[in-house]
Amino acid sequence: SFTENRVKMKFHQYTTTVGLALLCAKSFSAEAWNQGVFLPRGGASRASALRSTTSAIAEVDTTPIEGMRPGTSGLRKKVEVWQGVDEANKNYVENFIQSLVDTAVDNNDNQPMDTLIVAGDGRYYNPEAIQTICRVLAGNGVSDIWIPQGGIMSTPAVSAAIRRREGGKAQGGIVLTASHNPGGPGEDFGIKYNEGLGQPAGEEFTEELYKKSLELKTFKTVENAVDIDLNAEVGTTYAITEVSTVTIIDPFDSYLDALNSCFDFEALKKFGQREGVSILFDGMHGAGGPFARRVLIEELGLPESSLLRCNPLPDFGKCHPDPNLTYAADLVKSMGLLADGAANDDVDFDSLPMLGAANDGDGDRNLIAGAQCFVTPSDSLAMICDNWESIPHFSKAGGPKGVARSMPSSAALDVVAEARGIPFFSTPTGWKFFGNLMSSKELFDKTDYTPFLCGEESFGTGSDHIREKDGLWAVLAWMSILMKANENVPEGEALVSVKDVVTNHWAKYGRHFYCRYDFEAVESDAANEVMDLIRDSFIAGDISSADAGDIKLIAAEEFGYTDPVDGSQTSRQGLILQFEYPTGDTARVIFRLSGTGSAGATIRMYLEKFEQDTLKHGESAPVALKTLADRALALVKMVELTGRESPTVIT
Repeated sequence: SFTENRVKMKFHQYTTTVGLALLCAKSFSAEAWNQGVFLPRGGASRASALRSTTSAIAEVDTTPIEGMRPGTSGLRKKVEVWQGVDEANKNYVENFIQSLVDTAVDNNDNQPMDTLIVAGDGRYYNPEAIQTICRVLAGNGVSDIWIPQGGIMSTPAVSAAIRRREGGKAQGGIVLTASHNPGGPGEDFGIKYNEGLGQPAGEEFTEELYKKSLELKTFKTVENAVDIDLNAEVGTTYAITEVSTVTIIDPFDSYLDALNSCFDFEALKKFGQREGVSILFDGMHGAGGPFARRVLIEELGLPESSLLRCNPLPDFGKCHPDPNLTYAADLVKSMGLLADGAANDDVDFDSLPMLGAANDGDGDRNLIAGAQCFVTPSDSLAMICDNWESIPHFSKAGGPKGVARSMPSSAALDVVAEARGIPFFSTPTGWKFFGNLMSSKELFDKTDYTPFLCGEESFGTGSDHIREKDGLWAVLAWMSILMKANENVPEGEALVSVKDVVTNHWAKYGRHFYCRYDFEAVESDAANEVMDLIRDSFIAGDISSADAGDIKLIAAEEFGYTDPVDGSQTSRQGLILQFEYPTGDTARVIFRLSGTGSAGATIRMYLEKFEQDTLKHGESAPVALKTLADRALALVKMVELTGRESPTVIT
């Protein structure tokens, strides 16, 4: 409890019924996780035990803490910052949540929030942070606080629950995640906020939150409240104050409803039993694992051997939960691929799974691969678009009414959208920009672009069934594509593979060779020097001053965006360098600072080159783009300014 000199004012005291005090971090059952079931050791009797205690709402003096400006997907810091290990970061969680609640109340006509979801991806410090957040929410009069059983819920599942549970009663969701960043002591923790349609908070909201964090003088909380048993039975309720109640909810039900609205589960289940059909899904010890188990195993009847690392762990098993060629190395190898995504011809094709996939820490990103075939996220998006007839969510409506990609993604989607007559948009990086397009009719009473398909090169794909990217949705989309492609293939004959789908697409539309170089944890000043050099020398300067070379720099610009729905403007979203090869073929390189890290800066360099010649389509993308990469890195003086001679990761 708080000491007297820290408490500014007690509003009232009363007696309330609350749950039995339990240390949630120690109550997880490993056996339960491995079965994908959230149950406390000791069963329901322990979960439903109640006792009476005296609690008090208190307003506690605090000091503003610098640096609480959320990035493209929430605020991410080292976990010790959130824990308040240093005195300068004392009450870090409380300060951030109070600023968030104050902003939400302002956006709710100054009325207290009624219903909020609090859930996390299961990383280190997740249970403790949930308890702290519940006390602050109760102190601010939030009447209904929903927590998933176990405290763990994928980000797409939270979005689905906001939109669907009890008719969309929830006004928002507080998601404890640092997405694809590592977890554990010394690693990353984060919090993001999703608004009433399930969409990530927009820039107007996050900027107001940041301003409030710099002016904060007090936060409200509940004193003497014992911890909620996060593993209690679904439906268990805890009265935190006279007006605030916590309810333990089913993590899966709303999300399953959302997926069922998009796909034919019965047909997919039948396809999954067909000889030659096999799937390998890597949950990377993140929040998506239990959802993959529920959908792929329990709903679609696939064997347990289809799952890899699907039990959530606080440190993600000491792995980096980012579904790319580097960090999903075991899956990549199991799919008959080399580290750069090229086929390993020494492996028997017929011995490999038909479809491979991986999720990140919070279950919203995806990696897609077939036997000896890695599918880049940009290609995956374009191929889902071109095969929309395979997916009931689109086919029932006669196809997507709008598609979009983040600007750094390849132009593969553009070509398909133009050929198929589908309205197309290129947006800044960040799912919130897709959210406006999806909700154009729902929120702004403008053009209805639903059903909607969107994605970004950073392994994110989704549709309007929720307002987040959705890793498992992408897996089911590819299952549906393969099911449709094989509907007329007789039993016993070779099935159409992912590789067949990909090569046929390239033959039809051409191949957009594409890869990304990540230079992680670069000293911030050095990273900014690189960006400033590009702006000063090539965008504001004279591109003819660029060193001569076989690959010629022909144009440079900085990407800005005017939202076609609400008219808002977003600037400084990426530096684009356009090149021309001696053959006349064009290419582009984009430089951008990522907003998803917790320390230093990540410089991302995106490389793209279009190739129509089918004889060249089989080349590995990193190999095909190596000369372009070398040319661009020399122009921006990457080695001289950062000391980095090679990227941390190539995807």
